[in-house]
Amino acid sequence: MVHVINQFRRPPKELIHAFSEFGAATVYEAAGRTGSVDPAIKPLGRGVRLLGTALTVECHPRDNLMLHKALQIAQPGDIIVSSTGGYPYAGYFGELMTISATTLEIGGLAIDGCVRDSAEILQMGFPIFCRGACMRGTVKTNLGSVNHPILFGGVIVNPGDLVFGDDDGMVIIPQNRMETVLEASRKRAENEKQKAASLRKGVSSVELNKLQKVFETLGLVEE
Repeated sequence: MVHVINQFRRPPKELIHAFSEFGAATVYEAAGRTGSVDPAIKPLGRGVRLLGTALTVECHPRDNLMLHKALQIAQPGDIIVSSTGGYPYAGYFGELMTISATTLEIGGLAIDGCVRDSAEILQMGFPIFCRGACMRGTVKTNLGSVNHPILFGGVIVNPGDLVFGDDDGMVIIPQNRMETVLEASRKRAENEKQKAASLRKGVSSVELNKLQKVFETLGLVEE
């Protein structure tokens, strides 16, 4: 078995950056309501955003060996996306690893587990999505994998997929759908601007969303 795949196709940086004008919820809706990661995986602090290319990691429970390997091979802007063998309750990533990640200009970390040294990480401004903070240490004794498909928060993630996260949560967009979802996001954002303008003029949300017939079909009774 090849444990680490060093090279994979990354989408153009311009394509990734084009998503920055939207919110994660808009992109999720534009993707047909697919790719939403388990909402228990949250930003480490308010205002934290992730946007970049997935570099996938499979760790053994309470073992962060492969995260160190990922730090070694990641390119600037990559988002390390890591599963933890179904055991989230350990601090897989901490202050020293964050120093390394920021020095290498890695785009962020999304981990289906916990981190520690959270105050120091937030002070450094390194974007992390995780299940919380946990002081329990890890070992470095088991091989996992890097840049193989993983199951992350209920979503299959492949290396090169788009990782997008903000205060509303995380969404994963397969690389082969990025252009289509980007165009759909633009259309959705424009449509929402038009709806917002109507609401500011006093149009009710019932009228705007054509809900009167829905109420009638459901037999709504008013007095």
